[in-house]
Amino acid sequence: MLKDQDRIFTNLYGMHDRTLKGAMARGHWDGTANILKNGRDWIINQMKASGLRGRGGAGFPTGLKWSFMPKESDGRPAYLVVNADESEPGTCKDREIMRHDPHTLIEGCLIASFAMNAHACYIYIRGEYIREKEALQAAIDEAYEAGLVGKNACKSGWDFDIYLHHGAGAYICGEETALLESLEGKKGMPRMKPPFPAGAGLYGCPTTVNNVESIAVVPTILRRGPEWFAGFGRPNNAGTKLFAISGHVNNPCVVEEAMSITFEELIETHCGGIRGGWDNLKAVIPGGSSVPMIPGAAMREAIMDFDYLREQRSGLGTAAVIVMDNSTDVIKAIWRLSKFYKHESCGQCTPCREGTGWMMRVMDRLVKGEAEVEEIDMLLDVTKQVEGHTICALGDAAAWPIQGLIRHFRDEIEDRIKHKRTGRVSAVAAE
Repeated sequence: MLKDQDRIFTNLYGMHDRTLKGAMARGHWDGTANILKNGRDWIINQMKASGLRGRGGAGFPTGLKWSFMPKESDGRPAYLVVNADESEPGTCKDREIMRHDPHTLIEGCLIASFAMNAHACYIYIRGEYIREKEALQAAIDEAYEAGLVGKNACKSGWDFDIYLHHGAGAYICGEETALLESLEGKKGMPRMKPPFPAGAGLYGCPTTVNNVESIAVVPTILRRGPEWFAGFGRPNNAGTKLFAISGHVNNPCVVEEAMSITFEELIETHCGGIRGGWDNLKAVIPGGSSVPMIPGAAMREAIMDFDYLREQRSGLGTAAVIVMDNSTDVIKAIWRLSKFYKHESCGQCTPCREGTGWMMRVMDRLVKGEAEVEEIDMLLDVTKQVEGHTICALGDAAAWPIQGLIRHFRDEIEDRIKHKRTGRVSAVAAE
């Protein structure tokens, strides 16, 4: 279990003062100018050494991502864009940072922007986050007033501006290039890559897009040293991580824990166990709604990190752990996710535009048991035609939950169809 002195987010639950004064009392904004004095290469090398991988879902090494930015400017400005469009169902970790510990993010923005030679940073915040936007904007105003950002930020000689941009509630704008399109005032539709944002991003200039948590942990890593951060978790899965546990646990919560903690320890220590005991655990979606579910029996021993969950044909994603007990109709749960992805598809790529609707309609019939057994394989075949054939990962996100359902709960789908056949409608209702 993570010790209190090793927690990066010291005000995750809003128990303490979230203002600048409170943040400084907890050790934030401490010696920021000295960190900047060490220079760009030092910061990027420290981030590489820490082993931090992106906390937005893909898990790409953060230091490496920063190093893709051009070393010398060709006349174009560079930008840091922070992805605060936390729209993945089940995920609510960045929200806690922005409303309770916003100065971790603002200080991280300054250091990261400096490391990438960017004088401006844009934070793109989710449309529904009204109060979070107010808290974050208040913190930004405080930082400007105190001279921590703005002209000669922290008296370091570096000019730095930070802008908060409110989205309009589209899930697709969480995809980095759709986010950039939206920031530019266009429709939120993903761009083709290459060019990657580091070459041509916001307004055609070199840009790095990072998740809120990835940026907010930066100052603490640099103050405590990369060895400290790399000391948590298994190799290649370093650091501490915010886990958002929802669903059928006795005490749903957001908690900062060491990477590679076992699922059982996470649930027992912080959530007071599974509702109705471990025998009642049916399935878990370990990383936000776009990763495939894993059956309860396989989850108990699971290690919560990128590599282990990938080996289980799922993923850590945003570490939004959705727990389902035996009272859950898993077919209906996945149908609900299919409905969400159909609704949020931007319609740019044909496989996703047509496929998400098609998959949802078949799921519709599977929930009621009105399909043919052969349609299960047909549905799986369609998910394979969507997956990997779209510009962004929304096609994969729509396909994977259904693949997970068919992989692990095929017998349940077949039973429901057979029950319907034999006219035992009551059996369906009981489930």
